[in-house]
Amino acid sequence: MEDTLYIKSYASIENGKISVDGKTVFESSVANVSDFLKESVRHFGIQYPKFFKMDNLSKLAFLGSELVLKDNPNPETALLFANSSSSLDTDVTYQESIADKGNYFPSPAVFVYTLPNICLGEISIRHQLKTENSFFIFGAFNPDFFIGYAENLIETGKAANVLCGWTELFKDDYKAFVYLVSSEGKKAHTKQNIESLYTN
Repeated sequence: MEDTLYIKSYASIENGKISVDGKTVFESSVANVSDFLKESVRHFGIQYPKFFKMDNLSKLAFLGSELVLKDNPNPETALLFANSSSSLDTDVTYQESIADKGNYFPSPAVFVYTLPNICLGEISIRHQLKTENSFFIFGAFNPDFFIGYAENLIETGKAANVLCGWTELFKDDYKAFVYLVSSEGKKAHTKQNIESLYTN
């Protein structure tokens, strides 16, 4: 199956730089991740008011997905995402909101994003995706997992395409690598190609 599946499109977001299919499409010197993500979505003219209510992990995953899916619409696209810290960034924010007994204010707006798969729901709603979505936690980026799981979803007919994503974020340290697995494309869906795109 490996020879028949391809990486159709991919996007990377890291250190104030966004690239799509290997070409830099946006750069910013803004250090604060929240400001950077807001600046980015405005730069691309993405109209989605709910974006500004999301936590930063969801914003990161949403933006990466938007850049890949906007030219590849298909409701039969599955979502397969992972990272190493789950929703720790938002969990810490929520913990801080309840730690001070004298200023106890656990905001539902923060609490709702304390699960990493919430971002998949936002992407599914935006693109009207009708198939599977899963978010896994690994110690490090795991291309073998993406290959096996994506191939299984397509081979068994559960999805036409699979959007794979590694979206790691804690404080102002972040990295997103999102790519679309399809039966057509130029780059074979192999471990070597995935690792090469992830590190470049």
